Amino acid sequence: MNGKKINLKRLADDAAFIRQFAVDDFRTKYAGSALGGLWAFLQPIITIILYWFVFQLGFKSQPVADFPFILWLMIGLIPWFFISDAIVNATACLMDYSYLVKKILFNINILPLAKVLSTFFVQIVLILFALICFAIGGHPPGAGCLQVLIYLLYMFLLAVGISYTTATLYVFFKDTIQIISIVIQAVFWLTPIVWDINTMPGPVQRALKFNPIYYCINGFRSAFIEKGWNHPGIGMTIYYWIFCLLVLLFGVRLFGRCKNHFADVL
Repeated sequence: MNGKKINLKRLADDAAFIRQFAVDDFRTKYAGSALGGLWAFLQPIITIILYWFVFQLGFKSQPVADFPFILWLMIGLIPWFFISDAIVNATACLMDYSYLVKKILFNINILPLAKVLSTFFVQIVLILFALICFAIGGHPPGAGCLQVLIYLLYMFLLAVGISYTTATLYVFFKDTIQIISIVIQAVFWLTPIVWDINTMPGPVQRALKFNPIYYCINGFRSAFIEKGWNHPGIGMTIYYWIFCLLVLLFGVRLFGRCKNHFADVL
């Protein structure tokens, strides 16, 4: 019984340390700037406005299913901001904290996780911002909005799995960050974030739905716009979650096998 208590206490202490490390990382990233951490929220908001300006005012995009384009666009971009920023920020985490990697007593396993968690804080604020915008726009989300919690968990686990993989690769292969940037751009345009998937032919739609990012983008829109409990079907849901867990398992195992060599390379 005592052993179990000790293990639970250690788990709680580790969780508290990771959370505090993530908070400190967030503060450090914006230390010295005039607006500080506000930049973390201003940048995505400005990006949303720019996309709205280009697509609605420039390309004359129409409401999607009679829903205001700006709100439809916003709730598709918000989960993408988390996934892309988390992966990019975590990829170089071992290089950013190389002085900690070389310390024998420091648990380097937490570094990619803390980087993802640091980005996750911004995601929570952006979701609250979206709730306010939808309410002001006359489309307050209903109880179905709670399903966002499921997609947040999926996004977090997927980002962590990818981050452990890319962080490991970056130590040995410095071109990883450039490759990741190109892949992220490609995935962005291949995912129905700023365009409606219903404009594509049926076979193309079915193929695009195998994109694991589609699951959370569509999930956010279902929660905020359709206001009901919606899912892509049992088969596809199982596919998305198995893919996510396999990516997580692969990333953690790859990191664990290579971590003893990090200090030598860095």
